[in-house]
Amino acid sequence: MTKEEKGQIIDELAEKFTQNNHFYITDTSGLTVAQVNAFRRLCYNAGVEYVVYKNTLIRKALEKQPANYEEIFKTLHGFSGVMFSKEAGNAPAKVIKEYRKKLEGKPGFKAASIESALFIGEEHLNTLTELKSKNELIGEIISLLQSPAKNVLSALLSGKNTVAGLVKALEERKN
Repeated sequence: MTKEEKGQIIDELAEKFTQNNHFYITDTSGLTVAQVNAFRRLCYNAGVEYVVYKNTLIRKALEKQPANYEEIFKTLHGFSGVMFSKEAGNAPAKVIKEYRKKLEGKPGFKAASIESALFIGEEHLNTLTELKSKNELIGEIISLLQSPAKNVLSALLSGKNTVAGLVKALEERKN
């Protein structure tokens, strides 16, 4: 590979890091080609992009980012693949956990960046699977905000749409 080709790959990879708020560094060493292809298929079905690059190319692309990824550099050894997710920060973690049901311990989890927050080491994988996506959090907030309004509406409806019914419902709730 020529220096120009490497430079182009680094630029393309740096652009992917910029476009994706969430990425994971994994280790799929020891997997057969068929197993890696099955893992890629699982990633694709979950809306996660999985690509393999040389560690030096990943490092140079991360160095071009405005955020500081020096902690991740320590994990860039051996076989490294990158999982990109635009929407949900927990999607790659869920894919890894699901695939591990077939192969215990594979693929390995090295590091993740979720909205520039870094998670280094295998011990963070369970935490990452439990993260809620932005849409899930918005849904919960909307549900919480709607709850008091729903209570007032149900009180109105149970009291046959009268003010007396509302007052009675409020009085019952107070006691």
